[in-house]
Formats: sequence, structure tokens, C-alpha cells
Amino acid sequence: MTFRILPLGVGDAFTALHYSTCLALQAEGSTVLVDCPHPIQKMMREAAMAAEVTLTPADVSAVILTHLHADHCCGLEGLAFYTFFYLKRRLPLYLHDDVRAHLWDGHLSAGMKDLTIDGKSREMKLEDYFELHSLREDETVRAGPFAISCRKTIHHVPTTALRIVAGGRTLGHSADTAYDEGLLEWLGASDLVVHETNYGIHTPYEKLAALPATLREKMRLVHYPDDFDLEASVIEPLREGQLVEV
Repeated sequence: MTFRILPLGVGDAFTALHYSTCLALQAEGSTVLVDCPHPIQKMMREAAMAAEVTLTPADVSAVILTHLHADHCCGLEGLAFYTFFYLKRRLPLYLHDDVRAHLWDGHLSAGMKDLTIDGKSREMKLEDYFELHSLREDETVRAGPFAISCRKTIHHVPTTALRIVAGGRTLGHSADTAYDEGLLEWLGASDLVVHETNYGIHTPYEKLAALPATLREKMRLVHYPDDFDLEASVIEPLREGQLVEV
């Protein structure tokens, strides 16, 4: 069985050249998104066209949400509304309880709490739109063919890195994080490691470039700033629409 990733976006919150970082993971006919920026449907369409595959909201079996910065979650409202109104179902959502604690009141409720359906007002809850699944650091959670483990990162807000297993292969994803040797060791057991790099409370490229070659060779970079020198990087950057096998 093939476990592959399709980057829908590879940029940071300020990018003018790319979409914000988002990965579509595919295995056994299932697709899950890691994070959900806006405009998520346009991102899916353009990446799918580049990769010559099909990817629509109907193909998305779940979203895994790492944290609540807008460049990682601002597409949730649109995707959930589409799933609710057009697909007539709830969107499965996997996230840590510390992320879930602020998702509704701190992010979605202003635009999603009050609906008018068939001329009648209805007060909605988070659970009306999403089928919620908790990620915890002490257990592995299944989402179809995917087995998901998480680990807290060093960031402004609660954020989780991920290890995701499918078809006997493991993908490690750093999410947003400052440089963290313990996290790198945790991710390093994976067959492929997708790691962010950026300024501020993110991971400097120079730190990753100094890692042992055995880890660098199976690492791919995302969330890089627009001035990042893609051609000079000693670690391969991911590109939007590039299908990669784990």
C-alpha cells in the first residue's frame, strides 16, 4: 500500500509566493488534511491539477489540526460549511484538547454559531459541524488507515507535532516549533520527516542544516519564508503539487 503526501501549501503566514503550509495525506483511498488554511478548495484544486490526481472536499475523510494560528486553521469554516450544506455530514476533526479548548469561542463561533435554515434561526455548536476526536500524547488514535501520535511543540499557542503511520511507513511532521532536540529525536524515528523552518519562534534553517546527514536526507522543509533560498538548501524543500511517497 502506498502512503503519500501532496503539499497543498508550503509557505508561512506572510507568504506572497505560496499558500500557507498544508499537507494532504493519502493511503488506502483515504485522504486527511494536516491543517486547513484558506482558500482550501483552491489549494486542493491547484495541487491536484499539478499532480494530475483528483482531490475535492468530498474526498477529505478528516482534518488533523495542529494549532489555532490563522495560517493553519482559517480554512476550517469554509470546509466545514461546505461539508455541512453540500455533503450533508459532519467533518471529522482530530486535535489535541488544548487546541480544541479555544477553537469554538476563540475562532469559529462568530461566523458559525447563528444559522438560518429554511427560514428558521438555529443556534449551532462545534459538534454540529465536526465529528471530534481527541489527540493525546500518551496514546495513538486511528483515522481510517492512519494511526496518529502527537507531541507538544515549543510555540506561542498550544501546538502538536505528529507521527502518522500508514501502510507500514511513518511520516513525522514538526508543525510550528522552535528548535527542539527532543522533538527531532521523536520525529527522527520516522521514514520521512516534514519540518518547518522560519524566523522568530520557529526553527532556524542553520540548525537543521547542521543535523547529521542521515536525518537531513529523509527531511523535507515547509513553512519557509519567501526569501528562503530553495536552490541552496542542503535539505530538500517541498513544493506545492509535488506528490511524495513516505
